[in-house]
Amino acid sequence: MRFPRPVAAIAVLLSAGAVHAGLYYSGESYAELPSQWRGVLLDQRTLRQIAVPETPKTPASPARVRYLEEKDKLEKKLAAGPLSAGEAADLGAIYVRLGDPAKSVGVLRQAHQQYPNDFRIVANLGTAWQLAGDLNQAAAALQQAVRLAPGKYQRLEEIHLKLVQQRLRAGKGATALDDLFGVRYIADSGAYEPGKFAGAEKKKLPAHAVATAQQLALALPADGRLLWQLAELANAHGDVRTAAAMMDGCVTQFGLNHPELRTHRQILREEADKLAKTMIAAKQEHEAHVGSLLARSKRPLVSRVDATPLPPISASTVNALPWELFGETTVDSKFRPTFAKYLQELDGKLVSLTGFMQPLSDDAEANGFMFIEFPVGCWYCEMPETTGIVYVELPRGKTARLARGLMRVTGRLQLNASDPEDFLYAVRDAKVSGIN
Repeated sequence: MRFPRPVAAIAVLLSAGAVHAGLYYSGESYAELPSQWRGVLLDQRTLRQIAVPETPKTPASPARVRYLEEKDKLEKKLAAGPLSAGEAADLGAIYVRLGDPAKSVGVLRQAHQQYPNDFRIVANLGTAWQLAGDLNQAAAALQQAVRLAPGKYQRLEEIHLKLVQQRLRAGKGATALDDLFGVRYIADSGAYEPGKFAGAEKKKLPAHAVATAQQLALALPADGRLLWQLAELANAHGDVRTAAAMMDGCVTQFGLNHPELRTHRQILREEADKLAKTMIAAKQEHEAHVGSLLARSKRPLVSRVDATPLPPISASTVNALPWELFGETTVDSKFRPTFAKYLQELDGKLVSLTGFMQPLSDDAEANGFMFIEFPVGCWYCEMPETTGIVYVELPRGKTARLARGLMRVTGRLQLNASDPEDFLYAVRDAKVSGIN
């Protein structure tokens, strides 16, 4: 049986390299922005999950585990003596990612006294103050960040400062869309239309708008109003379906309830439904969805897997299979995949991995299903790339009830290097069990 191969991205973090986002941490490496909308949404989701602690039923995300490890290393160094400016900025950023802005403020305030002219420290301090709920302190820190930032980061710091100042003036509890790019967001500015930017012509948007908004949304991944900002920009570039899906997320995931958002969401949802009914060819539908954004990368976060700590492969027992290995697969334009060496050696062996079931039909039970690392809300805008999906097939005659929680799959891995119509990876004769 053939299945369509989805095309979006899911991110794995912690790769050394230059930083190109509003939270400055040397352990995060970014591609050139703007990125494709799907990649941004997936990476934003991954960054949000770093702040979600482990529970008895749900383990911490792999990214959170890594950030906790890096936090422990820096805390030990701090206990032994003062950190360098870069290390202090990193520790503050890690606390922000882990959902502890108060600790971040404490570390960064001390570091700022020692390194008063380091823009990473003061920029991260502004973000930490914002997340801690003190917009006055956040604005003061970001004013310094604007003054100290190197040229390539100055615009981002200026826009971040503008966002904080606007929210400070709007007052606590305000939920209106921020005017970050000199365009007014008012309901009486004219009829809202698909392909329009909240009552303003697309040509009035600055060229850097999408890249800057994406940077801010990655720095503040739990900020629902920034997701709304991305949705308006997607609509401005003609990507109505993504814009509608993002506005759905603003309401369902972040609980935003502003009247203008509800109006825009309804208009775009109706337009998206109309597009789905009128497009008769898959290629036409794809082109209608993509819009006019000239993305410079598929996803913003760059990933890398270090295979050295992976255990020896066993031919007779079950091998734990990390999701990062799938992300190392590359596929050329003719669907010729290149698998990581360790993954090739697992081909045909018994493997075990944890993840979430994604149905292929509306049936409550199935012999086969897709398996993904993280659950998704909207499959269209959050679906992982083809390299992030495993097809799971149970033994003949067996079915499994599709469940929403974290599951464990054990079976024999099969790699697909030749058939472009099938999944890249399959786990055959699989057993499925829940994780308590």
